[in-house]
Amino acid sequence: MTRPAVSFEFFPPKNIEGSFRLWDTVQALAPMEPEFVSVTYGAGGTTRKLTHEAVDAIHKKAGLRVAAHLTCVEATRAETMEIVDGYAKAGVEEIVALRGDPPKGSGGFRAHPEGFAGSVELIEALAARGNFRIRVGAYPERHPDAAHELADVEHLKRKFDAGAHSAITQFFFEADTFFRFRDACVKAGIEGPIIPGILPIENWKGAKKFAGMCGTSIPQVVADGFEHAKDQAEADLLATALATELCDTLIAGGAEHLHFYTLNKPDLTRDVCHALGITPKAALSEVA
Repeated sequence: MTRPAVSFEFFPPKNIEGSFRLWDTVQALAPMEPEFVSVTYGAGGTTRKLTHEAVDAIHKKAGLRVAAHLTCVEATRAETMEIVDGYAKAGVEEIVALRGDPPKGSGGFRAHPEGFAGSVELIEALAARGNFRIRVGAYPERHPDAAHELADVEHLKRKFDAGAHSAITQFFFEADTFFRFRDACVKAGIEGPIIPGILPIENWKGAKKFAGMCGTSIPQVVADGFEHAKDQAEADLLATALATELCDTLIAGGAEHLHFYTLNKPDLTRDVCHALGITPKAALSEVA
């Protein structure tokens, strides 16, 4: 089996304990030689400053290529492009451009009167700068805000036309979900790479909640397996087996890159990578 490229998503820490946890995760996964790592925003852009600090630290201290998340929520165009200028000065060359989740309790996304109307406008502005590789989000299953079944494919096409270089999907649990979406994208004329997003299930309750929020369907066999797991050790074994099988099937079907949502907990992601034959080259402490 050909070794796929991998990438990992982290979220910015909110306290000292979180900072240590993030760095431990970076140290554990950096030896897998990811093509890039990404750092998220919180809902409503609530972690904007923390995201910038985490991106800067990972880029400088770990020497990893970092794709910084950037959203349109609760910010003017000028404020958003000021953040972009800061990333450029820090040496960041990749951005994950997203509309972003609205603040909790806001009743849905509303563009700032002086801000970008959505991800397509943001991508156009970044593309005009010309100095970033632009990655975007994609939904292999119907987004809760999508008007119809093909709306997500059509919207992704607009993102690529606006200047996106590649897309990262929301997580899913069945390979056929990705393959159907990929085929629909090709049929729509999308030529850019679409990277499948993988969520090794570290916390079943949290994964169920997350899936419900973003429209991800859960196969009954997956639900039954976790509901009947006797303890966390058994649940971890199940999570590793399911994620590894999913990745194996994706690779066999032509996927050349896998993006892992780590939730700043490296163990399951590392175990899945090992099972796929993706082994560490050297510990980060040895090369820092």
